[in-house]
Amino acid sequence: MNFDDYETLPTSNVTSHMMAGAAAGIMEHCVMFPMDSVKTRMQSLAAGHSRMNTTIREVLGNMIQQEGISRPFRGVQIVFMGAGPAHAMYFATYEFLKDVYVSHTNMNGTIASGLAGVTSTLLHDGVMTPSDAVKQRLQMFSSPYRGVFDCIRRVYAEQGIAAFYRSYTTQLTMNIPFQSLHFMAYEASQNITNPSREYNPKMHMLSGALAGGIAAALTTPLDVCKTLLNTQSDSKIIGLTNAIKAVYKLGGPLGFFKGLTPRVLYQMPSTAICWSTYEFWKWFLLSKKEEEPHSSDKKVMELPSLTSASLYAVPVAFSAQAEPSMFKVSRT
Repeated sequence: MNFDDYETLPTSNVTSHMMAGAAAGIMEHCVMFPMDSVKTRMQSLAAGHSRMNTTIREVLGNMIQQEGISRPFRGVQIVFMGAGPAHAMYFATYEFLKDVYVSHTNMNGTIASGLAGVTSTLLHDGVMTPSDAVKQRLQMFSSPYRGVFDCIRRVYAEQGIAAFYRSYTTQLTMNIPFQSLHFMAYEASQNITNPSREYNPKMHMLSGALAGGIAAALTTPLDVCKTLLNTQSDSKIIGLTNAIKAVYKLGGPLGFFKGLTPRVLYQMPSTAICWSTYEFWKWFLLSKKEEEPHSSDKKVMELPSLTSASLYAVPVAFSAQAEPSMFKVSRT
């Protein structure tokens, strides 16, 4: 399997990329959801929740002790519903645009990956922003909502549909550099660890973890602002500029790095899971595609055998066009 075959699935539509992306997104977000809950709790300190503890172990331990063992997974249903379609569009768009940039403009592969990631993020965040708004309201300390649908109903009734997109511009401001750094770091890491670009699960996981950790660390300040906008009970703080002012006022410069450790610890394994899952399905679907021509050739070769009667009937019925060797057989 050569580089070009592996890098671009030979399909006439985007179904394969969407299936692989949906599987990757669901695995990424659901497996690491407890760490995401811890990150949200710790970042809420920037909004004045001083009653909470400040280490991952303390936050997770108290969450389970005081609110039950299932508490770290509260809100995972909305992530499951949002991550599938969001990542399906995300990876399908990314693969298509990366191929366009590289093949039609001769652009450097790493730069093409970054630009493709920017456009993909616009579609991804359009789906994931409302999902994140609901998820973080359920994750926060003393959440007043009974569940996903209760949260959706009450937020819509009290604040309107705009509440679900309150952090959209902030999320784009964060995710565009995050995804650009993420894709560029992944492709650069693959150039070093897997230059032949073969299916290599260990290298895919390593590259994904490095890319996710680097991108997460550099974009943590914007993630803190996003959490503040999503978890406020009213609409007093609107927009990224006001969120930055509020975080600085409440926590000072260090307030922008609340939850840095759990964010990095969340993103490294989650992006490793995401890329390894995506590359697996990409390899699997490509292998299935490669098997199809062989199976069709096999069917053509397996013709039913002719009986001796029908074999001898051929030169008699078409004696004028028959080959000399066939006449020789018929005389025997």
